[in-house]
Order: sequence, then C-alpha cells, then structure tokens
Amino acid sequence: MIPFHGNTPIGFAAVLAIILFSTKLLGLLFKKMGLPQVLGFIIAGILIGPSIFGELINGGRGFAIIGFEDKSYNCLFALPDDAEMSAKLTELFGREVNFGNGLGLFAKIGVLLLMFSAGLETNLKELKSTGLAAILVAFSGVLLPLALGFAVSMPFGGIGLGFAGRANIYRSVFIGTILTATSVAITVSVLKELGKIRSKLGTTIVSAAIIDDVIGIVLLSIVTGIAKAGASQSYSNGFEWFKGQIYGTIIMIICFFVFAIVAGIGIHYAFCWLEKKRATTHRVPIFSLAVCFIYSWIAEEIFGVADITGAFLAGVVLSTAHRASAYADTKIEVCTYTIFAPVFFANIGISSISFVGLNPNILLFALLAVFAGLIGKIVGCGAVCKAFKYNWRESAIGGVGMMARGEVALIVTSTVTSSALGENALPPQFMIMTVLLILVSSILTPVLLKLLYKEPKATAGTPRHYGPHGDESAPEFPEEVE
Repeated sequence: MIPFHGNTPIGFAAVLAIILFSTKLLGLLFKKMGLPQVLGFIIAGILIGPSIFGELINGGRGFAIIGFEDKSYNCLFALPDDAEMSAKLTELFGREVNFGNGLGLFAKIGVLLLMFSAGLETNLKELKSTGLAAILVAFSGVLLPLALGFAVSMPFGGIGLGFAGRANIYRSVFIGTILTATSVAITVSVLKELGKIRSKLGTTIVSAAIIDDVIGIVLLSIVTGIAKAGASQSYSNGFEWFKGQIYGTIIMIICFFVFAIVAGIGIHYAFCWLEKKRATTHRVPIFSLAVCFIYSWIAEEIFGVADITGAFLAGVVLSTAHRASAYADTKIEVCTYTIFAPVFFANIGISSISFVGLNPNILLFALLAVFAGLIGKIVGCGAVCKAFKYNWRESAIGGVGMMARGEVALIVTSTVTSSALGENALPPQFMIMTVLLILVSSILTPVLLKLLYKEPKATAGTPRHYGPHGDESAPEFPEEVE
C-alpha cells in the first residue's frame, strides 16, 4: 500500500482531523469515567499510531492510520521520522539540530502553550499568603519522590539505569524528576465537590501544588542543562563550548533567571499600562503569546535552559497584570485545548510509546517507580502537615491531595526523553511509566480523599478553618474546554 504523505499542507490537515476527532472522542470517554482527558488523548494516539496495530500485528507488518516513513508496517498517512532526522542533522552540523515534522512542530507549540497557561494561572500574592506550611509541603513533595525515584532506579542498570556510567546517573535523576510533578486539577475538583476548597488545609494543598510545579520546572532546567553539558558533542564556537561545561551551564541558568526577572519588570509595567487602557482587547493575548515564544527561544537558544521553563516564567511574569493575564488566559486556553494540546498528547502515543521488544524489567521498574512516586508524596507532604499540628487524618489528606499527576509529568518525560540530551536521554519506553503513574494516581486520589473526609472528626464541635483570605476562594483553575 502506498501511503498518503502526511507532511504536505493538505496531508497534514487530514492528519490533524484524525487526531482531533479521535482525541476528543477518547477524551470525553475518559472524562465520563472520572479520569483525566489527557489519558484519553494519549490512548487515542496509541490507537491511531503504529504502537499496536502497526508494530505488533503480523510480525511488525500491520497497519496504522498515522505512521512513519521507511517502516515495515503499512499506514494511511506517513510522516518523516523526526528523531532519526534530528540525529543525522546534529551529526552533520556538529551542533544540536531538531528536525520537526508537522506533528512535532504542533506538539512543541502545544507544550509551550500548556506551560505558559500554567504560569498565567500562578497567583504570586496567593502563594505569599499561604505562608511557610505550603512552601515546606511543596519542597518535601519534591525532595522525597526525587530521592525515592533515584533509589528505585539503582538496581536497574541493565535497562539503562543505575550506576553503570555517568549517563545512567543522569537517567536515574530524570526518573526522580518525573516523580516530583503534581497535578492539582483532580484534587481541586474533589475539594470543591466536598466543600473543602476554602479550608485552611485545602488552601495549603492547592498552593503547595503550584509551588511544587515551580520547583519542579527549575529542577528540570538544572538537570537537563547539566545533562546536555555532559553529553559528548562538538562545539562550533567558544560560547557553545562554555555552555557545554557543567560550570558554564549552572552560570547560564542563573543568568537566565536574572534576565527573566529584570525583563519581566519591564514587561509587567508595559502590560499594566495596557491593562489600564483596555484589558480585554485582542492585542493582549497576541502580545502575551509573543512574550511566551520569545522567552522560550531565549531560554533554549541563548541560555541553554529548557524552553518550557521560558514559557512558564513568561506566564508567571504576565500573571502579575491580573486582569490582562486573566483575559489572555481565557483566549489562549481555548486555542490550546482546541488543537495544540490534543496534538501534543496524541503525539506522545504516536511517536514516543512503543511495545516492540519491551523489556519485562521496564514494566517491573515502572510499577516500583509508580509506588515510589505515590508513597513519596503521601509520606513527604503528610509529614510536613503533621509537623504543622494537623491531626493524622488531615495530614493524610495533605499527602493524598498532592499525589495526583497530570500534564506536567508528561511534559517533563517528553523533555528528558528528547534526542537533544544525546546519550544521556531517557529511552522513550519509559513514557509507559509516566502514563501508568498518571492512571493510578488519578484513580486513587479522588477515592482516598473522599474516604478520608468521611472519617469522623477528631474533636466534635471543632470550628471550621479558613484560609488566610477568610471568605475568599482559593485560586481558580480553568475548566477543561469541551
């Protein structure tokens, strides 16, 4: 069968149509089952991609709706293999070159918009008001899963982890970094349903989850920057050589955050001026997108920091202009979840998940890593809550409330499996671990929260606690757009 080419303009339009239809269908199905829609998006990518029906059927000569060129299976639409082309172009030019087929380019824009939106939703004033408890809960929710993920990886040197070499140490750190991510969406929906979102504990959980993501993104930038510096590669000039040294990487990361803050002050005043003129005009989201993409490019190309960090910090900077950022977020979110986010998550299923030659040890490791990730959040965050004089039941609620994983975990995994990290990159098969982590945590979190809140109160007549803003609600998080 001669496939249609999926990288021509009209061919790619057909590919988008298939992705959008399948992701929406599976997304709605998963939502009705009480699971995150992003899991449905990934499963849709697996079903329409080559992972099952192309590579596992008929000895690898099956059929996929969307596949890649020069493979043994048949497909309806064929795309160029961007990973192989990136590796060839990087070797040819002596520097990192990321080749992207149309699907990869749309997915990249999708991940940048997702992180930008997360930054726009960050309320710095709310974070300041939650005090030391939320900060320590967030730090504990990062450090313990990071340590447990690294520890669990140690015995698995045979599957690309452990202490067999420097690259494997980086990969073990990447596993720990993946386990640090927290998704607040599921927890917020349950707390709202139970009427606990305004409670002192509810406010602490929500704020800690936001701080957790900030710490996780900073940590990701540090470890990927050092991993890039440790990868074997040639340098075209002195500046590239400097960024390729570990000490140079650390200096450039610090310089980027200084630049982001200094430039952000000017951007803040510019958007505040624009807000006074007219906060709800179309120029606001347009200028916001420009800031997002510029920050992303500067982060990656100039400072060697992960581009998603630049997108996230751009959102944080603009979040200080409250009315303008809220309007921009509503417009950008519709665009993101209408097309770019579904393409990003479907592309994970199409391009990053393969069951061919899947080592059983990877499945064993994935189960252990999922267990470590769940226990790390429950114990780490719960212990800090107990230290702040919450009772045992409330401390358990604090730990379980931080347990859910979602988009950020997938974004981190897609970053650490990128070919840009060279020999230090995590093999793409480990994406299965992240999908399993999201699935298990998404099912357990609402179930355990509801069970814990049904427990009898420790002291009858104990007055209800409210957050530092009294009757003010916790930070609002946008509903998923259908």
